[in-house]
Amino acid sequence: MTGAVRRLLIRRARGQKTPYRDKIRAQIVLLAARQWPNTRIAAELRVTVDTVRTWRGRFAAEGLAGLVDRPRSGRPSRFGPVQVAQVKSLACQLPARAGAPLSRWSCPELAREAVTLGVAEAISASTVRRWLAREAIKPWQYRSWLFPRDPDFGVKAERVLDLYERRWNGKKLGPDEYVISSDEKTSIQSRCPLPSQPPCKARMMRVNHEYERGGALAYLAAYDVHQAQVFGRCAPSTGIVPFMALVEDVMSTEPYASAKRVFWIVDNGSSHRGKKAIDRLAARFPNAVMVHTPVHASWLNQVVRHEVA
Repeated sequence: MTGAVRRLLIRRARGQKTPYRDKIRAQIVLLAARQWPNTRIAAELRVTVDTVRTWRGRFAAEGLAGLVDRPRSGRPSRFGPVQVAQVKSLACQLPARAGAPLSRWSCPELAREAVTLGVAEAISASTVRRWLAREAIKPWQYRSWLFPRDPDFGVKAERVLDLYERRWNGKKLGPDEYVISSDEKTSIQSRCPLPSQPPCKARMMRVNHEYERGGALAYLAAYDVHQAQVFGRCAPSTGIVPFMALVEDVMSTEPYASAKRVFWIVDNGSSHRGKKAIDRLAARFPNAVMVHTPVHASWLNQVVRHEVA
């Protein structure tokens, strides 16, 4: 053993970050260099005699290279590359396409479906998860998206955004002009809580968490964008009549009744869709101007954003 090799082995044997297996192998060789027998080395390092014999012999035959693990073939793979590709392909398909009654895949469901399709006789969910992790495939995650399909999206969106900035057709709105954002929220459940028990000696009031369903209602809201004022009313359902009733509530009060113009920003719902709705509103209230958001862009409506918040 040369001096350089000895110094390297000493650093391995004493290193704080040296892997345990490398430290033991270095200590075996260093003790063997001191002419210690295998049995004494095994007792000192608390390993088997076979372990001492193995690494002592490898170092004698190959030097430092003999202290490195030799390549291992490992257990033969149970699944071929074609089977792996088939499972990944299945994970990249919608479950409905495969005939599965699911909204999205999970690893256990993918494993069961692979067995059902005959991809493999048996496969575990952890194996599927490991295969998908290599390609960063996560079919159990999803994100909603919607592409604006209105051909006049830019023009319509610009008009709405200009109103939020108190502009119309390039001109500033006057102090007697207002912008109302309106929308309907359907199927709001009316819940009636069951009676609570009053407090008494050594007992606090008990509030019952159960409730009775009182049906479903629609809530219609009108939001003054610049005055931060909300008008609302409930109705059994949405429609032209409930919407016009909401407009009546707003437009019959001041300052909207005597305003020069009141802009109503609405989406393209059936209650206020198209040119007929614009004419109907103008006929009932000549100072009211209906402005539609682009199709599939109701998120431009301020009252919708307040509903989400």
